[in-house]
Amino acid sequence: MGKIINLFNHKGGVSKTTTVFNLAWMLGTMGKTVIMADFDPQCNLTGMVLGYQGVEDLEGTYRDNPPNNIKDALSPAFEAKPRQIVGAECIQVPGNTNLLLLPGHIGLAEYETTLGIAQELSGSLLPLKNLPGSIRYMLSETAAKYNADFVFVDMSPSLGPVNQNLLMTSDHFVVPLHPDYFSAMALSSLARVLPRWRAWAEMASGIEILKTADYPFPEPTSTYIGSVIQKYRPRMGGASKAFQHWIDQLVAGLKDQLVPELEKANLLDTADFKARVGIDPWTPIMEVADFNSLIALSQEHQTPVYALTPDIVGKGAIWDQAKANMDVFYAGFEECAKRVIALTE
Repeated sequence: MGKIINLFNHKGGVSKTTTVFNLAWMLGTMGKTVIMADFDPQCNLTGMVLGYQGVEDLEGTYRDNPPNNIKDALSPAFEAKPRQIVGAECIQVPGNTNLLLLPGHIGLAEYETTLGIAQELSGSLLPLKNLPGSIRYMLSETAAKYNADFVFVDMSPSLGPVNQNLLMTSDHFVVPLHPDYFSAMALSSLARVLPRWRAWAEMASGIEILKTADYPFPEPTSTYIGSVIQKYRPRMGGASKAFQHWIDQLVAGLKDQLVPELEKANLLDTADFKARVGIDPWTPIMEVADFNSLIALSQEHQTPVYALTPDIVGKGAIWDQAKANMDVFYAGFEECAKRVIALTE
């Protein structure tokens, strides 16, 4: 069964969408079938992959049956429609035959409140019993439909009920980080929130009503498979002094705050992690600089940074410099993809 992997940080601006796209594409080139699921109601991943400029461009592509977006795929549970949730219809990503997109929908935000009520596990549980297990059920059915090896979930930057559900019903999660003060603060917050979410999921999985629902709530088995650090400015082949300071702060925060709490909450096995990839779990599984102009071109042309061409970037000296940066990006994502495979086998 395809592994469902979330990229999650409630701090925005940490390159979640860029990481999902480039990492999923890399795994596709390695022969893995990968679905990118856009669970951010802002639909940035969907817009980037399909080349859309705004939400109005998406309206004409949505259809309810068969569902071809997140909201409609979940609507049988959330809108009590008289049909079962089925695997969604995904869109083939141009240029990579192993890569698919499950588009997002701005209306997904409408389900947030209802799911929150259902997940309070209070007296309202009976009429809402099918909601907590529905997201995992839909993603699993979609993965099975395409025989996918991985489903990468691009999540919104929030601590809302949808993200709580996604993270605790997934197989694994990655924490993307940006070398700044706010990402350092986010680590201490995650160290408090994620164990609470795990405790909630363990309680929910033991409730009979949820175990016997049409979409059963699964036992939580999600594990942390590392962090990625992006968006620092390169200098002489590495991070500039100011950015390196924050990278060091992030690694310290991972080691001293997040990793110990994840271990206590059964969200990480440090010995197993190190045995699989040869590094400690507080060492990022990828560090890659932010080559701003290349990322902008990547988004404009729906192509990963490392697959841009001279026709897109420019020729001569411009291409020589760009190609050197692209090779750095390629090496970073190739190593990250290998580590993801090792940590999820």
